Amino acid sequence: MVRLEHVNLVGKNTELSLVFYQAAFPHWKVRAQGESEWYGKPRKWVHFGDDYQYIAISDFGEGENRDLTGHSVGFAHLAFAVTDLGALVKRLNEAGYAIYKEGSEASYRKNVYFLDEDGFEIEFTEYLSDLPHERNA
Repeated sequence: MVRLEHVNLVGKNTELSLVFYQAAFPHWKVRAQGESEWYGKPRKWVHFGDDYQYIAISDFGEGENRDLTGHSVGFAHLAFAVTDLGALVKRLNEAGYAIYKEGSEASYRKNVYFLDEDGFEIEFTEYLSDLPHERNA
């Protein structure tokens, strides 16, 4: 078995990042947090998730995230499958986040994209079928 355990994001403010991810995933919690040093620069870090997966967020980032409309090498987006896309969109809207980009038209799924506090594009997908050949079309 292989599964993604965590994603490590470098941002600018862990508290502001948590506002976005707590609205998206109200059932997740802060698993661990602390302070350390990364190659001579102090940082705060937080692990936010459940017992099996999490997002690691650090606050020592400098500059801006890559231009998502450009062609530079880098992180494009992170995607999560959710069971109720409408409820997730409502929570994020209520927390002050607007949809960044609508998803593509598909018969067996619906999806939207948001930007988190540091400009990472996050996709949320709700599958409307349990059949792999439909879901993955």
